[in-house]
Formats: sequence, C-alpha cells, structure tokens
Amino acid sequence: MTAYHRHHSTANLPGFSEYTTINTLKIALAQVRQTADFDTNAATILDHIDKAGNSGVQILCFPETQTVGYRVDIATPETLIPVEKLDGIHNEVAERCGRFGMACILGTETPAGASRADAKPYNSALVISEHGKIIGVHHKARLTPLDALAYSPGDAFDTFELFGVKVGVVICFEGFRFAESTAECVRQGAQLVFHPQNNTTRPNDWKIPVHHAMITTRAAENTIWFASCNACLIPHQNCRSMIVAPDGQIHAQTELRREELLISEIDIDRATRAMFDFDMEACARMLFADTVQRDEFESILPSDDVHPGDQLESR
Repeated sequence: MTAYHRHHSTANLPGFSEYTTINTLKIALAQVRQTADFDTNAATILDHIDKAGNSGVQILCFPETQTVGYRVDIATPETLIPVEKLDGIHNEVAERCGRFGMACILGTETPAGASRADAKPYNSALVISEHGKIIGVHHKARLTPLDALAYSPGDAFDTFELFGVKVGVVICFEGFRFAESTAECVRQGAQLVFHPQNNTTRPNDWKIPVHHAMITTRAAENTIWFASCNACLIPHQNCRSMIVAPDGQIHAQTELRREELLISEIDIDRATRAMFDFDMEACARMLFADTVQRDEFESILPSDDVHPGDQLESR
C-alpha cells in the first residue's frame, strides 16, 4: 500500500512550482452530536465510520470523549466508567476501520490506575491504524479546572505513523492554550496534528474567534497541517471544526451547530516544518512564495546548507 495518493497539480500554492508533485491524504473530521448515552454515541461513531469509509477517507477524527460523553456538562464526573463497553466499542471501531483500510483518531476515555472502574479516567484519544490495529493512545495532559474534577492527567505527547505519515494528537485545551504540546509532536516529526475538542455547551460565544485564531496559529507557527474536530453542540458551540494548512490559511471548515462530516484532501508535502526548524530557505518559500527570489537572501545562507528548494526542483 502506498503511503498516500500521488498526483501532479498546477495549483498556485505558496512556494511550489507549477509542476510540483503533490502527495495527498484524504482526511475527515466528524462534527457529530454527543450525548450522555453510551449506546447512542456508539451508534453515531459506527455510522460515521461507514460514511467516511465509503467516501474513501484515509484518516477519520472524532471529537473529544465521543464514546462516554464529555464529563463536563454532557455526562457527569460521577458517571461510572463503562469498562467493558469501552473495550467493546474500541475493538469494534478498530475492526470496522480495518475493513475500510482507514485509520481513526477516536476521542474516548480510558481507565486510570489499578482500580479500573473507580479512579478518575483519562481523557483519551485512541489511535487506530489503517490495518485495524490500536497502535497507541494519547491522554490529555493539560486539564482545565472542570476537567480536573472528572479526569486524571496524562504526562506525555507522542507521534504515530499512519499511511507512512507522522501524526500527532493533542486534545482540546492543551492544543489551544499550550503551544509546546503541538511543538513536541512536531519535534518528533509530525507533519499532521489532530486536535479532538469539545467546546462547549456554555454561552461563551466570545471564545469563537479566539479559538479559531489559536488553531490557525498552531499550524502556521510549525508549518504543519492542523485538523481540529469539535462536537456538534447546541445551542453553544464555541469553535468550528477546521483543517488549517501549513501557511495558516483555513483549508476547510464546518458550520457551527450543524452535524457534518468534513472531508478534504491535504498535500502532506506542504508540511515542511519550516518555522519550527527555523530553516531560512524553507521559511522564505513559505513567507514570500514567488515574490522573492533566492538570490535576494542567498548571502545569509550557510555555504554548506542543503536547500529544500533545490531538492524540490530536482524531483
């Protein structure tokens, strides 16, 4: 299986010549309703796996805590951890994704501590490969004050390989407010970071432009793709689901308060991590595209520098 689809494009993308080879990955964000009823949530998850799989999606992302329901305002902190049901839906999602050859980021929760049903659970995102295997899990490491009433914190950020692409996961608050969480994923090689969120049932509509700005910043400051998936929340949904390109431009987005499967193809090669690496050559191509020629700043480049642009033209 190839890592992703390859085709030629003459699209006018910043820093790319007319005949650049583009490697595309088809991803989807499932902005779905979330309830306190496990079985209802499970049916929603499986339905959208089928929709995405039948649409040729390669990586599907669900909102934060989509299985049990967010223990802040949707479910409650006192809700018992349905350990057996969680094991069942996790395995069923993995099996069904494997049938489609589709990877998945599933917002869920997982037991913490030896007493699986009693300790506060982790607020987790399960990472399922295109082969239908659960290859990892990320536990939300930065908790809001209300999160902390209901969840145990994680303590690490990791990357995972899906379709040959390094992918990171950050959950809601930690991705919005703590730039170092995404940066750690990028340091480990991530070109695409998924951001399951649940924002929010309360009337804080002033947060909408703030959240959108932070999402676009995470992409732009690292020169990566950033894909943020919110739940469909009525009447107060304080952030769209968004796919943001490495230059910080919005590539695709949902409407607020509407259940929607957002599907889009992204060009992985645009995620050069130029700003994260502070690569002068690559930064110039991202910042100026064709409006600045290399000879205008060549004198400041190290003489032994390997130029990404030269490599690109030689493909």
